[in-house]
Amino acid sequence: MNRRVLLALSSFAFAVLFLFFVVFVLFSGQGKNISDSMGLNQLGLKNYQGNISLPTPHRKLLLPMEEPNRIRGEKCTKADIVINQGPTAPLPNGIPTYTVEIVNMCVTGCDISGIHLNCGWFSSAHLINPKIFKRLRYNDCLVNDGKPLVNGGTLSFQYANTFLYPLSVSRVVCS
Repeated sequence: MNRRVLLALSSFAFAVLFLFFVVFVLFSGQGKNISDSMGLNQLGLKNYQGNISLPTPHRKLLLPMEEPNRIRGEKCTKADIVINQGPTAPLPNGIPTYTVEIVNMCVTGCDISGIHLNCGWFSSAHLINPKIFKRLRYNDCLVNDGKPLVNGGTLSFQYANTFLYPLSVSRVVCS
């Protein structure tokens, strides 16, 4: 056989084997811990609140959402607000920056207002519009100046600090 044909066939066989390996890992349930075994933590793949953030801001790995447990007649819950954050390009002085996206994922079509987050001693070296996000006191940050975030709506902002702040929803008001 011709060397080119052999090279093409071996390349194709390798690609098919690699594809089967990836499909097996993803659908066998072993993919949950594969980030540790393949060294993806060193590449910047981090898990915050069940969301996976990649080091590039324009790419997101979305995981299937679980439907929140609703009490009878309840329009929305704090689980309807999803927070994604990940690293972005640092400031010119080298301080790391992070982009935060806050999304209203309410399936009942509700607008959610009074969104408060657990945020610790949140601070930023980069000014954030206080109408979008501000710390009221320790571990209490207000989103969108308390105004409703429409169904399917997204708010985003960037902050700069030496580390990522873990953010989680503490309370909401259903409108």
